[in-house]
Amino acid sequence: MSNEGKSEDSSPLQSGDGQQERSQVAAAHWEGAIGEQYRKMKEHAETYPYVWGSYILVYGGFGLWLTYRWRKLRKTEDRVRGLQERLRKLVEAEKSTSAATVTEQSPNSASLTDKLPSSSADKATK
Repeated sequence: MSNEGKSEDSSPLQSGDGQQERSQVAAAHWEGAIGEQYRKMKEHAETYPYVWGSYILVYGGFGLWLTYRWRKLRKTEDRVRGLQERLRKLVEAEKSTSAATVTEQSPNSASLTDKLPSSSADKATK
């Protein structure tokens, strides 16, 4: 009976140890694969320096050009946002002044409308 209890206790530990070993092997496998790939690239770069130099020149230049265009686009967007903000403020100021003008003219416009129907009535009678 004591053997059965030990075998039951050891089986979960063994499965846990197996998983741990697998994860360590997988990690070692990835580290080894990455290290091997790095070593191959390093050897190739040392063997063919002009090829790698041309890669750096072409793709580096392309990266610099993209960076330049990206920054120019961002500056243009910022400038447009500033202009839109100024325009929005001008429109609000114009609306507020026109609203004030309308409220000042509304008593005058009411007197004008009173005069208009009478003059139109005069025109109708003539």
